[in-house]
Amino acid sequence: MFIQTESTPNPATLKFLPGQAVMESGTANFTSVEEAGVSPLASNLFNTDGVTGVFLGSDFVTVTKTGAKDWDLMKPLILGAIMEHFQSGRPAVNEDAELGDGSDGSEDDSVVRQIKELIETRVRPAVAQDGGDIIYNGFEDGVVYLRMQGACAGCPSSTATLKHGIENMLRHYVPEVQEVRAVE
Repeated sequence: MFIQTESTPNPATLKFLPGQAVMESGTANFTSVEEAGVSPLASNLFNTDGVTGVFLGSDFVTVTKTGAKDWDLMKPLILGAIMEHFQSGRPAVNEDAELGDGSDGSEDDSVVRQIKELIETRVRPAVAQDGGDIIYNGFEDGVVYLRMQGACAGCPSSTATLKHGIENMLRHYVPEVQEVRAVE
């Protein structure tokens, strides 16, 4: 098994491409060992000293580390953990796990549907290339609330991405949008 690695705009996060599907559908974000309990893959990665986050995409895994740790020391351990996981045949996430979809539960009026479609078709594919994800979290009083995950969470350029990229695009296509804000 050959696992490729790619840097991301976030220096604390590396993207690992195992060359096969990681998630059948959706994504999964884990920021603690406790959250990772539903994922054999994420749980195994959290066993590596210095790992602070694991994000699972369709065909990639992003791992976030503490600032004090060095990728040169961590990378071989993470590669080994990913390889061992895929060779074991276990799922990335347990079948009975319930992962949040980021939905705020509000009804989808035409403005919300348009915002969600733009995020799904234009934003998410772009940020997935950088090892992250952006999840719609709500729309209220002209403000779109988005949750950043994976390499996007804590990335130094995330504010610029939100304000200059996503906000400008949404304002262009959806006049009701006045601002975009990140939520934790």
